[in-house]
Amino acid sequence: MQKFTPTLIFLLLAACQPTGSPPPELADAAARPSFSTSTNEAYDFDTIPSYAGNHQAVYDYIDDHLDEHFAAMQRWLRQPSISAQDVGIDEMAALVRQDLEDIGFAEAEIVPTDGHPGVWGYYDAGAARTLVVYLMYDVQPVNPEDWESPPFAAELIDHELGKVVMARGATNQKGPERAFLNALESIIAVDGKLPVNIMVTAEGEEELGSPHYPQIVDAYVDRLQTADAVMFPFNSQRPDGTVSVILGVKGIIYFEMIANGGAWGGPAVAEIHGSYKAIVGSPVWQLVQALSTLVSADGNTILVPGYYDDIRPPNDEESRLLNAGIEQWSDQQQQEILGVSQWIDGMTGIDAAIEYLYTTTMNIDGIWAGYTGEGTKTILPHRATAKVDSRLPPDIDPDEAIARIRAHLDNSGFEDIEIRQLGGYPASQTSVDAPPVQAALSVFKKYADDLAVQPRVAGSAPFYQFTDRLGLPLVPAGLGFGTGAHAPNEVMLIKPAEGTAAAGLADIEKAYVDFIYALSVSDD
Repeated sequence: MQKFTPTLIFLLLAACQPTGSPPPELADAAARPSFSTSTNEAYDFDTIPSYAGNHQAVYDYIDDHLDEHFAAMQRWLRQPSISAQDVGIDEMAALVRQDLEDIGFAEAEIVPTDGHPGVWGYYDAGAARTLVVYLMYDVQPVNPEDWESPPFAAELIDHELGKVVMARGATNQKGPERAFLNALESIIAVDGKLPVNIMVTAEGEEELGSPHYPQIVDAYVDRLQTADAVMFPFNSQRPDGTVSVILGVKGIIYFEMIANGGAWGGPAVAEIHGSYKAIVGSPVWQLVQALSTLVSADGNTILVPGYYDDIRPPNDEESRLLNAGIEQWSDQQQQEILGVSQWIDGMTGIDAAIEYLYTTTMNIDGIWAGYTGEGTKTILPHRATAKVDSRLPPDIDPDEAIARIRAHLDNSGFEDIEIRQLGGYPASQTSVDAPPVQAALSVFKKYADDLAVQPRVAGSAPFYQFTDRLGLPLVPAGLGFGTGAHAPNEVMLIKPAEGTAAAGLADIEKAYVDFIYALSVSDD
């Protein structure tokens, strides 16, 4: 599907003067909220002891079988599973199910949903504690021509940090997830069984906004409610070895805005000759004008009335975490990784961190209409579509957010713009003082000198199903470095070069072993 280039979109937005735009006084009054920490105190991580457990026999097993473990990771990465295009989804679900069975899960089942299938697994260790493991097996679409190595070849290539595996899903999230399963296999091979019972709930629609993940939880909700904690395998290290721990995620709404020709004007059935623009309305201009009413002229402030109203500032716990972690926040390092030159309005340091974690967004993911191929085709299109996402910090209800957008468009004269919601769910967060979080932090301290614990990450995942619905603490945990999620040349570090502080595959798996044992004895 062809899309307008960013340059063309900018020109269209800059050129349009929508007749239904908000009055100047509304635009002038709109401003992004500004927050600061509620205290100058910083969380003291020195009070958390490093994990003292040593599982040397399991560590040795990992070292002896590392080539096999990397091959298992490659097997996952080489299986396409693009949820947006339904490419390889059923095959990947079957692969996850079979691997759980091969590891020793007594229950390993495909879970039908109204969308892509889920996977359920249960390993009964006869243990006192039960850990739920959330897995996503789907990945984002790819443009192979943009990659240095084919996105589903999963080859080991040279990188400035060492040897990395390059593939779609390398770090988001198949790589760390398969490393976690390698750790489970290693414990069972050496000790005969796991120290905790494991429930796996895997989905193939995370990249679509998890619209049917609740159906997977529905199928096993009575059993899931008996669990003690939830874990999400996750690469959490920076290249310098600093561990960036996240305790939550933002929510999201994802929707399409569609302009069709019809009673208001514009061709209603099919594209027509471009010369008719002299007397016929354009759905493309209609969509561009509607989009432009959502935000300020620079695109950085949302103009939808009330859209910022429910955002809360950092509370005391979050403030102490932000103050403790701000020394590890590097504007330059993050900008270099992302390939951007500066943040909005030149923000830096804690101001940028708070803006990133505490404000909502209005983002155009793609926009298309008419002819965008080679050469010329002078037409007046009958339909234009934009995909939009909005990230939602805690306390913002997704249904209320989409309703505010709908009301704003109606009040701005764009009743004919269709909104088609594709997904949405609220934010999720776990307290740093929750025993499973404290256990995970103790393991991180065993392997890394520096911790940066964020109240949440600015991305989204359906963790509310556990924290809000089931009342379970959730810990995204794992060593290792990866980058390129949702972008070309996605990688995960496998063999660090000399001087690289981030963990390679062997230490990633050993840390997962420690996480499992630490969580098995964490305080209630």
